[in-house]
Amino acid sequence: MTEQTELRETVRARYAAAATAVVEGGGGCCGPQTAQVDETFGATLYPAAQRDELPAEAVAASLGCGNPIAVAGLREGEHVLDLGSGGGIDVLLSARRVGTTGKAYGLDMTDEMLALALSNADKAGATNVEFLKGNIEAIPLPGGTIDVVISNCVINLSVDKPAVFAETFRVLRPGGRVGISDVVADDHLTPADRAERGSYVSCIAGALTFTEYREGLEAAGFTDIEITPAYEAADGMHGTIVRAVKPLGVSR
Repeated sequence: MTEQTELRETVRARYAAAATAVVEGGGGCCGPQTAQVDETFGATLYPAAQRDELPAEAVAASLGCGNPIAVAGLREGEHVLDLGSGGGIDVLLSARRVGTTGKAYGLDMTDEMLALALSNADKAGATNVEFLKGNIEAIPLPGGTIDVVISNCVINLSVDKPAVFAETFRVLRPGGRVGISDVVADDHLTPADRAERGSYVSCIAGALTFTEYREGLEAAGFTDIEITPAYEAADGMHGTIVRAVKPLGVSR
């Protein structure tokens, strides 16, 4: 087993266990058990009004480091794709904002999370959503079909981030945009420094630096890149908002 394959399987197993914990905790009088990676991550990063819109299981399964819905600027009729959609919280929130003329896709590699997301969509009565199984490095959608790509603390978990950026660029329509929440490291932190601050599966060791993130997006073809730290997740590691645009006139 290669190191990349081993890392991907570790991530898959961790988030499968998180989904199972939510499902198994769902029968009690106090609601589902909340999944946890770290105290700085999760549903508390969403306003209470947004959490109250959704099934408790979708909220409990939130493991992100931000709220991409707050930065994506979603509009009626748009098609949005959530990379690493987990229990579906961002897909369901997006679906409400794009309305019945729009559509929200979720992409996840974990069967347990996909099953949970489908259950949550059913409970929410969401009819303009679709969940896809696959890896964010090889998005199973045609090129030029998505208006907005969002993601919540998932790209740092990828074992091939250049492929994620290239695939994101490919599926976006010209003029399309990204609104991402992710963990990003200060430029002076080496890979060893990042590993000292937390594991790969806890969204720390695999994080890019600010410069690496910008260069990765630029190499894929993105412009108007904004990478803005929001809070400190660990020493020199930041919960960060990332915005970028696919230029008009670009067909690939």
